[in-house]
Amino acid sequence: MFRLFLALNLLFLNLYACKGDSELCKLKTVDSKSIVNQTLQIPLPNNQKLIFSTTAPDAKIIKHDPYLSLYLVEETNNFKYPFRINMNPASALFGVDNKRIVKGKILKREVGLESFATFSEPLSVPSLLLNSCCALEGIVTPLGIIEKEYIDRFLKIKKVSYGDFGIRIKDLNSTVVVSSSNPFKKDNPFKKNDIILEIDGKKAKDSAMLMREILFSNIGSEHTLKIKRENKIVVLKAITQNRLGGGYLSNTFLEFLGVSFDKNLVIVKIDKDANKYGLKIGDKLLQVNTKDIKNEEEIYDVLDNPKESINLLFQRDNFQFFVKVN
Repeated sequence: MFRLFLALNLLFLNLYACKGDSELCKLKTVDSKSIVNQTLQIPLPNNQKLIFSTTAPDAKIIKHDPYLSLYLVEETNNFKYPFRINMNPASALFGVDNKRIVKGKILKREVGLESFATFSEPLSVPSLLLNSCCALEGIVTPLGIIEKEYIDRFLKIKKVSYGDFGIRIKDLNSTVVVSSSNPFKKDNPFKKNDIILEIDGKKAKDSAMLMREILFSNIGSEHTLKIKRENKIVVLKAITQNRLGGGYLSNTFLEFLGVSFDKNLVIVKIDKDANKYGLKIGDKLLQVNTKDIKNEEEIYDVLDNPKESINLLFQRDNFQFFVKVN
């Protein structure tokens, strides 16, 4: 009996070893029951499980990332061959679910909490992104791929938080450009269209790299940035503040005032400090400074001038009303 037990264990160890066979990765995914309906429930070492779910799981929660809809929970039914995160470059990537395997590559890296990564081929949602050794490279969610750097950080930090400089950025002509600057952040040193050249002496090679530097920085830490503004090189100091929105949370600068929205720009949360505006949960944002707004990105396009008061048009039931904020 002992010999049979030993043989079976050796079989499974060989089965899940790094053989470069994506079929083994699918078998591991199925055996581990990592995909259940619209959730991911990925077994990890140390009797833990990584869960992606937009609702709280029925389990003992160790910690929760509301921005990425991730949970780390205790796992009583320990899987013998847990998934590990590969933090080294991968020679091949596979999107894997219970039924199929899709080979491809990352087309666009994850730019913080604004824009998740994309893949070269259509992938099932949800699914796992694995390398040829069945190590985790990312997870596929309705908003896109959450990359391994973010998953690894979530697992390592004690308390979930993200840093914020009060800017949103994008890649433009091989440069990193400020696409929008938070008008509600006091003494915000950044302006729209600033080109960010360096952060703390390191070249800002792309928006994905720079946004990781910002998001992963400690709250309250000071950073030096070299920027190009029009035709001048300027050095700025930025203090990391706590990020209030992004990913699966409301992602407008209006969270800074205490108002959070769903993806249809309907108010879902009002902090105590925002009661002065007379808003209610269920009010829908229609306009910012007389411009019609249909999504979060269009709000960024309007919120450019921090010196002016901002007029917001809302609809409640069958009537519309303005709210001025500054």
